[in-house]
Parts: sequence; structure tokens; C-alpha cells
Amino acid sequence: MRSLCFHHKPGLSRLFGVCVLAVLMASTSGCSDTEVPPPDPAEARPGGDATTSIIPFPALDKVTPNLPDDERPQFYAGRALAHQPWVKAPTITDARDGLGPIYNARGCLACHIRGGKSRMPDDSETPLFGPLVRMSVVLDDAAAMTAAANSHAGVIPDPVYGDQLQTQSIALLHQLRQASPVAIAEQQQVAPEAYAYVKWHEQAFVYPDGRQITLRKPELDLRYVAYGAFDTNTRFSLRNAPPIHGMGLLELIPQADLEALADPDDADGDGISGRQNRVWDARSQRWQAGRFGHKANRSNMDMIVASAFANDIGISNPLFPFQPCTEQQPLCQKQRNGNNSQGLELPDNLLRLVTNFTRNLGVPTRRNVDNADVRKGRPFFYTSGCAACHQPGYTTAASSAQPHLGNQRIWPYTDLLLHDMGPELADGRPDFAASGSEWRTAPLWGTGLMGQVNGSKQYLHDGRASSIEEAILWHGGEALAARQRFTHLSAAERRYLIQFVESL
Repeated sequence: MRSLCFHHKPGLSRLFGVCVLAVLMASTSGCSDTEVPPPDPAEARPGGDATTSIIPFPALDKVTPNLPDDERPQFYAGRALAHQPWVKAPTITDARDGLGPIYNARGCLACHIRGGKSRMPDDSETPLFGPLVRMSVVLDDAAAMTAAANSHAGVIPDPVYGDQLQTQSIALLHQLRQASPVAIAEQQQVAPEAYAYVKWHEQAFVYPDGRQITLRKPELDLRYVAYGAFDTNTRFSLRNAPPIHGMGLLELIPQADLEALADPDDADGDGISGRQNRVWDARSQRWQAGRFGHKANRSNMDMIVASAFANDIGISNPLFPFQPCTEQQPLCQKQRNGNNSQGLELPDNLLRLVTNFTRNLGVPTRRNVDNADVRKGRPFFYTSGCAACHQPGYTTAASSAQPHLGNQRIWPYTDLLLHDMGPELADGRPDFAASGSEWRTAPLWGTGLMGQVNGSKQYLHDGRASSIEEAILWHGGEALAARQRFTHLSAAERRYLIQFVESL
């Protein structure tokens, strides 16, 4: 047996420190003699002064209440741009034309409905809309994969389809749903690259106490592939769009705090070796640590929003000045675009409007903080080992650009680091320095509201888990020990822990 301590690492002056002495018995992974930090009243307001109310209804696209009044017109202008549907070029409305020619959605919030997750279909005959498919070539050649990680793209795109599948197009036959992508291509119209579906496979999980739960795992099903075969080495990754609240606060977590949490070689021997991705930032034209995206493949909000415009909507912009068509799709490349005199469909001033709108989405207040069962669940969150990766609290750095978001005590429950989550969750697809089995720790704030926000109560990168319990049971790799501790709790103790997470 050994002791496990979630501690205040040297130099981590702003990070909330927790020390839990967990005596782990090899046979049961149980915990005893634990020391759990007392509740901090500030935990009830996880976004600090950027915490929003869920009254009259829960939503994750609400403005931070401390945004200065003179900045609110820009926020709502950005919100309008994020909501607006883009249209095919050319039109008289040149401020919002240039859609596609192939794309995944017409607007930003078409996927992130009310700021929440996208909706993964429960059946095998509803095509994906909102969730998407990332893809790239994976080779056994170590030198080639290292070169890809060091490229500005971070991956080797499929030579025909690129690194993201576009399932929509501007073709009239597609808009009217009168033909499949293959038939549309045969009619010499720009076809969607394919239609994507999900087949669900169920498997049973049995707790040590005998209770059984059914887990489900998605299998990607691509139909009507329109532009020929994929490369034989292309790997696919199903992605559920994440919620977008509180991202401006996450952007201001001091880099030194995250570096202090990283332990890539597991020097402390606790079995957890979180590390930062190394990604290209087109705004600053330099390499930076990644902290956004399922694989932490984006460094900041500029890159997140700009890449979504280019890849999801087909809108060129200063950071991603291209259409999603590849060289193997000449008809797509020949379509009219909505470019301005600078060769862009979305100029930098409008891109910044949408980016700052996203930066200034508040964090919902916690619920049921004083509920007896929630209070009982809090210690089990720590003693089970959840807080080792889902780090509770930080103080954001001062910011001259967003001063109202700076110096805020926040409780996102994430370290924003990459962790190996084991073979069950692996997609086999590296992204910059992230391996095919590594994923960024997802923030937990607002987790319990997901179903109420837009009906999408689906967790993990591919939406396979329909509950917090299922999400925990899929944890492997570095999180396997924490999962084992969870499974060896009593049924009541597991319920308390889940209620605590749902209160965040």
C-alpha cells in the first residue's frame, strides 16, 4: 500500500492545494485515514464575479455579469454573428455569405445549442449534425509522425478529405435531400464528403457489490462516401462538440500553474503523468502550450473560434485563410466564395467580435451546495482520486484586455492537461504532441446542467456516456485507479459522489 497526496506543488502560488492521505489496499483499492479540505464558500460561485444565474432557465451562453456596460454592445454583436446562419456566395448580404462549399453547420451555435454540448443520435439511422468526425493519416514511420506533430497542422491530413469530414454542402440536391452525396457528385454538383452515422454497441459492467450497469460504445458508420477511398492509413475520431462557457476564464489560468501540475515522466510515482500539448498559434506565429479542444490542440480562444469558422462552416479568416476543399476536390475549389478585398470571408474585426463573445460567457452558479447528500459526496471526490486530474480551483491572471476576468477565484475542476485514458477511450489518432490515447481533462463546472440546457446529457469526447456514472466507468489508463476506488465504494457512497459532481 502507498499514500496518495493531492498537494500544493512548489511554485503553484495561485492553485488551490489539497492533500488527501489515501491508504490504498491492494485487494480493494479502498481508502481510509483521509484528510479532505473544508468547503470554501467561494465554491458556490465557480466563475467568481463571472458567475451567472440559472434563473429563469439554465443556459451556457449567458453574458458574464461583470462585463462592463460599454463592452456589452460588442458582446451582443458577437452573439448575433455566432447565431446567424451563413449563406452561399454570392449574395447581396456580403457580410454573411461564403458558406462552405462543404461544411458541417451554418453557424457557430447550431452545434453548441444554448452554449451546451451537441446531440449525439441514439439510433443508427439519424445522421450526425453537431457531432463531427476528425481524421488523419497515422503511419508506423516515427520520423513522419514526428514531422506531422511539428507541422502547423499537427497531423497528416487524408489526401482527399483533409482532417475533418464535411457532411453538408451548398448543392441544391443536398439542401432538398433529394439525392445522396454519391449521386450529387455524379450530377457534377459539390457533394458532401459523406454522411456519418453511429452504431451503438452495449456491454455490461458489474460492480464488486454485484450491481450491473449497461455501457455503450459508438462505432462510426460512414455512408455515401463521395470522393473516392480514404487513405488506407487514415484513422477516424468521433467528436461530440463540448460546451463553451467559461472559456475566457480558462484562458487566463496562469501558465505557471499548469506547468507545475504537469508530471510527464510521473516523477512522483502516483501513476498520473499529465502533460501539455505543444501546438501552433497562428495569431502569435509561435508554438504555445495547448489548453483547448478534446486533445488540447488549440492554445487560445482566437485559434478555437477561427478554426471552427474554417473547418465547421467553411468561412475563411485571417488565421485560417482557406476553404475546407482539398486539391482532390477541384469542383469544390472552383465555387464562388464570399471573399473581401483582403481575400477573406470573415475579416479580423468580425472574428474578434465572435471570439470576445465566446470569451465572455459566464459560468453557471452551483446548485444544491448545502444538500446533505452533495456534502457527503464531496470527500469521496477527493479520496477516490478524481481531484488528481480534475483540479478544483485557480486564481486567474490579471488581464489588460479582459480586466473583469482577471484575478478571479474560479473552480473549473480541470488541469487542462493531456492524460492517457487507456485503450477503451483511445481513438488511435495523434494530434500535435498528443498521442492516440491521450485526452485533455474536461472541466466539470456546469456538468449537472447539460441535459437541462439543450437535452444533450452525453459525456466524454464521443458522447458515449449518458450519465456521470457511465463516464467514470469508462475511465482507464492513468484514471484506472480512481475508477477502481469509485467502484469499491458502497452504492450510497457512489451516489453521493455523483450528486456532488452534478452540483458543480
